[in-house]
Amino acid sequence: MFDQKFSTIVLTLFPEMFPGPLGHSLAGTALKKGLWNLKTLQIRDYATDKHKTVDDTPYGGGSGMVMRPDILDTAITDAKSQMPDAQLIYFTPRGAPLTQKLVQDLSQKNLILLCGRFEGVDERVLEIHKPLEISIGDYVLSGGEIAAFVLLDACVRLLPGVMGSKDSLSEESFSENNDFAGLLEYPHYTKPPIWNGNAVPDVLLSGNHANIKKWRLLQSENLTKALRPDLWARRKRE
Repeated sequence: MFDQKFSTIVLTLFPEMFPGPLGHSLAGTALKKGLWNLKTLQIRDYATDKHKTVDDTPYGGGSGMVMRPDILDTAITDAKSQMPDAQLIYFTPRGAPLTQKLVQDLSQKNLILLCGRFEGVDERVLEIHKPLEISIGDYVLSGGEIAAFVLLDACVRLLPGVMGSKDSLSEESFSENNDFAGLLEYPHYTKPPIWNGNAVPDVLLSGNHANIKKWRLLQSENLTKALRPDLWARRKRE
């Protein structure tokens, strides 16, 4: 059912949330042009009781509910049958941090995104299907849908034909393909040249591209030192 474009199946209890923000701006335009594919599967459709129950109380006690392994197994198996080559991803605070390098790798694959809810999913379904577990930060969300938006937006903008300029990608924060690797992005300016008494730095108006690049690199370094000393320390080690 899917062609060779970047394709994603989202397993969710809230398919009406999609495409959501992904239906706008660059991602939305690319979706309309057919540069990538998106499909949602309602997890409740795989429940077998009349109430479409997908969760139950946790063994051992505790608050909240846990998503059932039998329901999720059926849903994941169906998604895999539709896209056998896809990478299965589960969003969880215990997962590997989402980085630009990981985004670049995943943008080359088709994806099945499992969006958990409640207290999470039964561990046994993770043991069987072995998803790549990803975290978008050290905090807790109500479900995996917001994380799915983040991952897909980051992936889609890397696809051919989505961004207007390759240079826009290569000089962004966390890009690994240039002198700015591992640095925060430098400041940007546009017209008017003087606004509210503040002027654009003279070097950016000089037309000297070598000096402009040196200035931008210095600004990136200074911003990284001040705002993300962890990134600066990593860059110095590498």
